[in-house]
Amino acid sequence: MRYAVAAAHYRSFRRAAEALGVKQSTLSRCISQLEERLGVVLFERTSGGVRLTTAGVEILRTSRHLVETVDHMAATAKEIGRGEAGRLTVGFYTSLSAGNLRASLIEYASRFPKVEIQTYEGARACLFAGVDAGRLDVAIVTGDPISREGKVMGLWSERIMVALPEGHRLAGNNIVYWTDLKDETFLFSQRDPGPEIQDILLAKLAAPGERPKVISHDVSRENIKSLVGAGFGVSLMCEACIGATYTGVVYREARDGNGPSRINYAAYWQSDNDNPALAGFINLLQERYPSLPAGD
Repeated sequence: MRYAVAAAHYRSFRRAAEALGVKQSTLSRCISQLEERLGVVLFERTSGGVRLTTAGVEILRTSRHLVETVDHMAATAKEIGRGEAGRLTVGFYTSLSAGNLRASLIEYASRFPKVEIQTYEGARACLFAGVDAGRLDVAIVTGDPISREGKVMGLWSERIMVALPEGHRLAGNNIVYWTDLKDETFLFSQRDPGPEIQDILLAKLAAPGERPKVISHDVSRENIKSLVGAGFGVSLMCEACIGATYTGVVYREARDGNGPSRINYAAYWQSDNDNPALAGFINLLQERYPSLPAGD
């Protein structure tokens, strides 16, 4: 069919063969075999070239479409094999309003514009289950890398920020020390990464017989910010969460005597996941955050 399409385009078996880089005899023989198989004559042969017959016009209309479709399929298959096309599914529970995950996804999309990026936000247990079941290619979660089935790689760390009502006594400070927060009411989401940040809070402020006042809400991080803006308390958030502006809320860096407090991130994926798009994403993460190698 490809030979026939070329012959119809060039109106010459010789020029079509030259364009395709094959012998004229090979092209002519293949077209004759096609005509024999179809039971119709596609071309009128003359000393000045070839011309499509009435049947040839109709058949070549379909042939062109089939050839283009096959070419597209072949090109797409090669792109998918190289990780330049396809689909990448990323699970997370941090914010995409700012931070390194947002920046990494933007750079990946720039490098591989033909890869469809799908994102899934869920709790840590759901993300790990999704990776194990093959529904997610990779999960990005907070905390130091832990040993589990599959691959894990340490990524970046982000500062912990204090979300304060804009009229709060500490709102005028550029930084807030943990000791300044001793008597505050802390609002947290029961959803990830709220519990993990609560552990950091307890490590910083809990003492024998004393624990910070914590109120947990089964709402999103965004609604926690709204409660802070309404004056119901303060909260702690990852740096990635401060990209979106909320009425009445300001953010200040949390510090102790050793400097800013930080929370780590790690990526998890299955060892036998052979999605080339995932390989490209992992390579990008290794380029951007090379401090820790991927491990089992």
